[in-house]
Amino acid sequence: MAETLNRRGRIVALLLAASILLLASCASDPGSSDADPSGSTAATSAAATSSAGIWRPGPSTRPWQFQLQGKINTSIKAPVYEVDGFDTSAATVRKLHSLGRKVICYISAGSWENYRPDRNQFPKSVLGKRYEGYPDERWLDIRNYRKFAKPLKARFRMCARKGFDAVETDNVAGYQNPTGFPLTAADQLEFNRWLARQAHRNGLSIGLKNDPSQARQLVRAFDFAVVEECFQYNECGPFRSFIRAGKAVFSVEYEIPTSRFCPRAREFRFSSIGKEYDLFARPWRPCPAA
Repeated sequence: MAETLNRRGRIVALLLAASILLLASCASDPGSSDADPSGSTAATSAAATSSAGIWRPGPSTRPWQFQLQGKINTSIKAPVYEVDGFDTSAATVRKLHSLGRKVICYISAGSWENYRPDRNQFPKSVLGKRYEGYPDERWLDIRNYRKFAKPLKARFRMCARKGFDAVETDNVAGYQNPTGFPLTAADQLEFNRWLARQAHRNGLSIGLKNDPSQARQLVRAFDFAVVEECFQYNECGPFRSFIRAGKAVFSVEYEIPTSRFCPRAREFRFSSIGKEYDLFARPWRPCPAA
């Protein structure tokens, strides 16, 4: 699901010298049959928080959880969860926090979804071609993002109001896709940096979703990266710039077995898992922590 054609759309970089790293252990979850892949409840860099109060996760090989469909399964022992911002309640976010998890709010920023409650707030003039493979979505004309800035800003406020720690904005490499608009790399950089500013203004950290061609240019604006199928398509290299900057990379593979990507994920210090495209709670195939 990297951000090309029929695959799902794939601030500041330096921590202040006075930033305080608050290390919090990921609490064990009684009653769960899942073993803790780390083999330890020791604090990890995934729990780092800046002195400004914004969560900025550092590199870690501990696996995360990525669930966008179904009732959220809070029993999986992952220090970080990513869940749908609209469908996940504040109560569920609080539950995950009580278990020691950090929670990322998934929203789409570069595509229009006809099933979202704010769908009528996007003017027709910014709706482009249908997203191949996703008939309920259409690309957005990010050259004119100010025309739909209001609903996007409301989405950031929603994530903050529900208590999320961070936001991941999907479909942010439209310039490399058949959107119906003549988007340029410069258009994309401007839009993506604007998204990062909105997240930070709401007290949220933000993850760069895919967009490997611009990862090095955007590492200073984004706090971590969320990457799909980079091992399968040999696109992981640019995201190592996040690791070098002391920022986490959460990666997921859908089609290749963990035996093919986990050794390299550990080498790269990526937090990596295997999932199915539908992104229900399970299957969840974590790479063992180093």
